Amino acid sequence: EAMTMGDRIVVMKDGFIQQVDTPQNLYDYPINQFVAGFMGSPQMNFIDGTVEKAGSEYAFRFGRYSVLIPADKNKGDVLKDYLGKQVVLGIRPENVHDEPEFLKKVSDGIVEADVEVTELMGAETYLYLNCEGVSLTARVDPASTAKSGDRIKAAFELNKIHLFDKETEKTILN
Repeated sequence: EAMTMGDRIVVMKDGFIQQVDTPQNLYDYPINQFVAGFMGSPQMNFIDGTVEKAGSEYAFRFGRYSVLIPADKNKGDVLKDYLGKQVVLGIRPENVHDEPEFLKKVSDGIVEADVEVTELMGAETYLYLNCEGVSLTARVDPASTAKSGDRIKAAFELNKIHLFDKETEKTILN
């Protein structure tokens, strides 16, 4: 409700201010994992993994998947300090796609996942997925043909990913 009514929002945790900003900036540029998970419904997906080098680029590895991190997100080469370290990738449900047209356009960020539950919401469908033991929610087109028990390909919209420090939960990149 605060996102629809407020011009500026203060997000607090345990009596401490986490971030003060416009609703859109809180949603797009959370300062930490708590704010990222607090803003939006369904909440942001969080995946534990490590940062690794992929040629001259950086990638996020979880399970058998390695997802390239767009170079323009790595401002100031901040990821060099996280090479080989545990981090948390955050991606919002609307940035996880199962549409064939989207899958055809991308070559990276594609994972396979088992559909555990589908929830038709009218103008959209929520897919509750399991990928490498990680629970993910995707907000997809209601025309999606995915159903419970299916194994599908899903693609992360890589320019929309967030990375968080595993220990401090502070944002590494938005």
